Amino acid sequence: MGLSARERPLGSAFKSGDRILVWGAGAIGGTVAAYLRRAGLDVTAVDANAAHVQAIRNRGLAITGPIETFTQPVPAFAPNDLEGVWDTIFLCVKALHTATAARQLEPHLAADGVVVSLQNGFNELAIAEAVGRGRTMGAFINFGADVLEPGVVHFGGRGAVVIGEIDGRDSERLARIVAVLRRFDQGAVPTDNIWGYLWGKMGYGSLLFATALTEASIVGVLESREARPALTALAREVMAVAKAEGVKAMGFNGYDPEAFGAAGARPAIDASFDAMVAFNRRSAKTHTGVWRDIAVHHRQTEAEAQFAPILLLARRHGIPVPHLQRLVSLIREVESGARPQTWDNLARIADSSAGDR
Repeated sequence: MGLSARERPLGSAFKSGDRILVWGAGAIGGTVAAYLRRAGLDVTAVDANAAHVQAIRNRGLAITGPIETFTQPVPAFAPNDLEGVWDTIFLCVKALHTATAARQLEPHLAADGVVVSLQNGFNELAIAEAVGRGRTMGAFINFGADVLEPGVVHFGGRGAVVIGEIDGRDSERLARIVAVLRRFDQGAVPTDNIWGYLWGKMGYGSLLFATALTEASIVGVLESREARPALTALAREVMAVAKAEGVKAMGFNGYDPEAFGAAGARPAIDASFDAMVAFNRRSAKTHTGVWRDIAVHHRQTEAEAQFAPILLLARRHGIPVPHLQRLVSLIREVESGARPQTWDNLARIADSSAGDR
């Protein structure tokens, strides 16, 4: 019997002839593409932002921040200009663009190829619908990055990188993808419970979305004792739905799913918050991508795309999730400009009488 994906040595499953397509060269995809291309891998980037593509073509993809600064030439194309077929496609667009991107990339995916979702949310479902479950792989990423301007990505801090088959099996291609991503982060690991990590990230993500309702930083909100009851209610609702789905949510970078379970006690909850604060203090990324969507880019966030599946499952299981419902409603109001980013919004999450007013 061969070695499992976890046991195989770094690079042992990587084939030098593999071609990798990074679809969405923004914060996540741009960072990964630059590192993998610099490591000598055959990487091509695709992005729908014409200015971003042109800047990469003209000057290369610039990575800045406290970890290191470098500029890497990367072949870059708009979706409609792309030609060819790839063995591996890393899909790195925001959740609300997943279905469209998955349909666009399908003609460029080899018959025995794989699409790996380097995204937030349950995007593997939409990807599988477009390209087939057999050509879909899940991943959980928690590093911090932002696009500062066309062709420039700020890499603010490392975080968990976990990859897994969506059916939990071990496979040769899982070992190959892990080996590839270790060229970006040597801490990348395989898992047989990728859905557990994705649900854990959604619990943590509910806290991050809440921070975007304010002008404060991630750390500023997570360390606030006044904000923690509302934040706790959000994470608990996500974990309740995960439990109803029979998923064992996984922890990472300070987030402890058990602390936010039904039996979680205040000391464990505060310990998890304190650990998340410590993790985020080490990152130069002070605000979430959701916050930047609202305050900098003035565009729609991923809130509805990410939380819609959870709200649907909650209804199916008969689990009340009033705090999550208010979070999505408040994000919608803030992103439209109907409501300012203030601390009062966190109080409205906690106010059970607030409804969707």
